[in-house]
Amino acid sequence: MTSTLFKTWLERGTGFALPVVIALAVSAVVLLAIGESPLDTFSLILSESFGSARRIASTLSAATPLLFTAVATAICFRAGVFNVGVEGAFLIGGLAAVVAGFSLPASLGWALTPICLAIAAAFGAAWLWLPGWLLARLEVDEVVSTLMLNFIAAAITGYLVNGPFLSAQSGNNVTPPVHEAAELSRLMPPATLHSGFLIGLAILFVYAIWARRTPAGVEGAFVGLNRRFSRAVGISVRHTIILAMVLSGVVAGLGGASHGLGQLYRYTDGFSAGYGFTGMAVALLGRNHPVGMLLGAVLFGALASAGTTIQLFSDIPLDLVNIIQGIVMIFSVVELGRITIRRRARA
Repeated sequence: MTSTLFKTWLERGTGFALPVVIALAVSAVVLLAIGESPLDTFSLILSESFGSARRIASTLSAATPLLFTAVATAICFRAGVFNVGVEGAFLIGGLAAVVAGFSLPASLGWALTPICLAIAAAFGAAWLWLPGWLLARLEVDEVVSTLMLNFIAAAITGYLVNGPFLSAQSGNNVTPPVHEAAELSRLMPPATLHSGFLIGLAILFVYAIWARRTPAGVEGAFVGLNRRFSRAVGISVRHTIILAMVLSGVVAGLGGASHGLGQLYRYTDGFSAGYGFTGMAVALLGRNHPVGMLLGAVLFGALASAGTTIQLFSDIPLDLVNIIQGIVMIFSVVELGRITIRRRARA
């Protein structure tokens, strides 16, 4: 028992560390090719990400949206559903929360924030219910349907933010700010870290309990491993797929609400810096495990936080950060495939 547990954790640790090590090695080669010192550059990234309380707060702030989008992705991945539509639900949920935040009366006081969060969760759930239903009932490929819905979400939110919800005072591409009562509180002012980070941690904890301790979570894992066997033992595959998509939408919508109410206080064009897609990388890197996803979110948050700084204080292009992130994602997928093949061989 102890030996099996050790092997499992070793496998997970290797799966997390190997893509990061390869990404750093490739980045070191790139830095040497352009005449920069890899050691100095990596030291600068580490310092700007974790060198002080303010920098740590900035890193955790950048990691906050990724906590939500990673969990939203992992819920579907566990059920064998390759949902790439978290980005769209993030946008829809974020806009819904912000509109509620400036449209509902400020006299609601402390109740305004949970109302906005609930509205975002409902919109996110409804947005991903459709591709879940199409997959479960009509076997429509979820990659195609969710990817197309991302473009639709971007188009809808772009129209609304430049049309009906355009701020008369701020000009183009932005809504009015939410009421102060709807704002998520700052944890380490004046740093941008807000209570959405705590909500993200709570979502991670709930996901851990749901995945391991609830019938729905266990059934989702069975469906992800073998749909034919799941049907044979009486699990409703259709219901499980739809539920995974809806829960994914709930979490993604909450992520959009957290970003809108805690970071921006309004909705703008360019609301998401690809958080839905980066969340996929975090889920892959973390192997859908809560601890792994937390570490992955902090890693990508650190890269995002330090990226601008290294460009300001050195001649290193910002694209280096994109190279590191891209290589981590590529080798996360490769390592995941290798582990899956090995597990099947053991079975």
